[in-house]
Amino acid sequence: MKRLGVDVGGTFTDLIYVDDDAGTVLVHKIPTTPDDPSEGTVRGIEELAGRAGETAAALDQVFHGTTIATNIVIEHNGAQVGLITTEGYRDILHIARHKKPLNFSNYQDLPWQRYPIVRRRYRLTVPERITRDGSVLVALDEERAREQVRKLKEAGVEAVAVCFLFSFLNPQHEARVAEIVREEFPDAFLSVSSEVLPQYREYERFSTVCLNAYIGPKVSRYVRRLEEELRRLGMRTGVHLMTSASGVATAEGAIARPVNLLMSGPVAGVVGGIWAGREAGFDNVITLDVGGTSADIGLAQEGRLRMKHLLDTRVGPYQAMVPMVDVDTIGAGGGSIAYVDAGGIFRVGPRSAGADPGPAAYGRGGTEPTATDAMVNLGWLVPEMFLGGDMKLRADLARNAFEQGPARALGMSVEEASMGAVQILTHSMVQSIEENSVRKGYDPRDFALVAAGGAGPLFAAQIALEVGTPAVLVPTYPGVTAALGLLATDMVYEFVSTVYQRVSKLDTAALEEAFAALEQQARDQLAADGISESDVLIQRVADCRYLGQGYELRVDCGAGAIDDAWVRKLRSDFDDIHEREYSRRFEESDVEIPNLRVRGIGLQPKLRAPESPTGSESPDAALRHEGEAWFRAGGALEKVATRFYDRAALQAGNVLEGPAIVNQYDSTTVVPPGLVARLDGFSNIVIAIGREGRAPGQSPDVSERIGAA
Repeated sequence: MKRLGVDVGGTFTDLIYVDDDAGTVLVHKIPTTPDDPSEGTVRGIEELAGRAGETAAALDQVFHGTTIATNIVIEHNGAQVGLITTEGYRDILHIARHKKPLNFSNYQDLPWQRYPIVRRRYRLTVPERITRDGSVLVALDEERAREQVRKLKEAGVEAVAVCFLFSFLNPQHEARVAEIVREEFPDAFLSVSSEVLPQYREYERFSTVCLNAYIGPKVSRYVRRLEEELRRLGMRTGVHLMTSASGVATAEGAIARPVNLLMSGPVAGVVGGIWAGREAGFDNVITLDVGGTSADIGLAQEGRLRMKHLLDTRVGPYQAMVPMVDVDTIGAGGGSIAYVDAGGIFRVGPRSAGADPGPAAYGRGGTEPTATDAMVNLGWLVPEMFLGGDMKLRADLARNAFEQGPARALGMSVEEASMGAVQILTHSMVQSIEENSVRKGYDPRDFALVAAGGAGPLFAAQIALEVGTPAVLVPTYPGVTAALGLLATDMVYEFVSTVYQRVSKLDTAALEEAFAALEQQARDQLAADGISESDVLIQRVADCRYLGQGYELRVDCGAGAIDDAWVRKLRSDFDDIHEREYSRRFEESDVEIPNLRVRGIGLQPKLRAPESPTGSESPDAALRHEGEAWFRAGGALEKVATRFYDRAALQAGNVLEGPAIVNQYDSTTVVPPGLVARLDGFSNIVIAIGREGRAPGQSPDVSERIGAA
């Protein structure tokens, strides 16, 4: 099977091609085309397929990760949206949870009010009311609904959201209004809460459904345009897109519910990092994916993705109550701009030079100093070897950017200012890793740090020294780890239903019926995607909380009959999860089940890392030259004799003593002075940090590979 993964980042579009039968793996990077990301995507697919000696028509699968949905929300440039809702509830989106972002500030903006998803003039109401038991209290006024739809059409809105009270229990009024919208305004993008998110919690549901409408027109146009271009290339398969829940959806599924694409790109990086760690024998990993614009940090214990609580799944200032992998994104990347602010403070990011014009060293007109320029000045990035020599950096422009900027403003040398920029970004990433590990009850010393992205391996060793992770894993193709993650995941859909049940008074028949309905939805969706029944996996999940709590936790449920043993296990598992999360368990308290969930998984062919032949410990065959680079040693910045290696020429078993710099097409790895790295059996670079050289979640055979280091 010939598969291709493409991940569109803020600076570069990363691609990876895998031929499972021939064992071929090829990678490619091209600058992102910000005005229309599909242009760069299609060009990259054509170029990479050509390098493989194939045409795009020969590809069996194409998987795509994109930040287009997230960028629309962050940049506030979505569609003009109209909302039709229950009479008297026009301002739910404005009031929100009546919470301020900063509890103790007397003056502050409320971003969801300053940048409303739906402007108040386009929030229209109709007489109707469903009660909390699903019965009809006030019948839908269909004529009034038709009038309101016509008003929105005349106002020129592009999308219409329909969201009524308690429609998750009885969707008949929403379904009828949706029919009216299709009759009166067929060109509008339609987002209906009972189809997008049939779940309780008013504000979160309203926000999510309106976000779906807000990003819908642009996302659907992008996906359709991409599909058309791929068909023009003669591709036999449609494109599949990564979702925030770590699965992939078809183009049709993405167009119907684009809100599920939020955080698509960062999630792919976490999945790719987990896969790389598992193949190398590391069960516990912290993933660090540093690109040109941002750094994405995730944590996986025993190779399991952590999901965010559905009340924490924000994108920008807006609530998006969709299943989302727990990944933290900060503005720290190779394109992050270094500057001295009005108060004389040296800062780096979150503003980025992006793909155009990019860092000063790119020679495309950029003049502001960036992290990439800093690494050129320190000698870590060799201008002639960037992107395998396909793109030569301008060392003179990088130096001039720092000389005229931070170095002059702070009275430093260019090298001191450059190292300062690197250390500031390093500190930002250390803080984010600690927030995702220590502050959530995980000890970083139990994890290996997986360095991914074009810039991740440049920072990873120094970060590991500060955080305390005992090993750094640099995958074979670190710069395209997110694209690789697209090929390492399955097709996943999640369906939810609100049930409001107590464990002490459980209606097992109603629970069975609700699970069965959700499972049928999952099977129907996967069948529509062309997944055979033998490749379908169904997982049950219950949202649980102690009686009186306002927030719930996800608990995996077993299949089979819901009997006393099933209930006891659910209760016991929830107590354990609650204790793990909050250090408390309340076994005497009753447990509520507000929601049931079913994850439908369409299993995809497993990606396997090819094993490499073992060579000697000496890496001299891969040595390309010996030079000098700047490092901080013993508190002082010094120019140190450094060895520069070609990653493609390294063999399993080679040992690299720092300072060493390893160049490859898609990334550069830095091994600082005093550290030692070894190539394992899959050609991963494993850098031993400290004396242990082994994470507790790592298998013994891997510890032997890095123990000698």
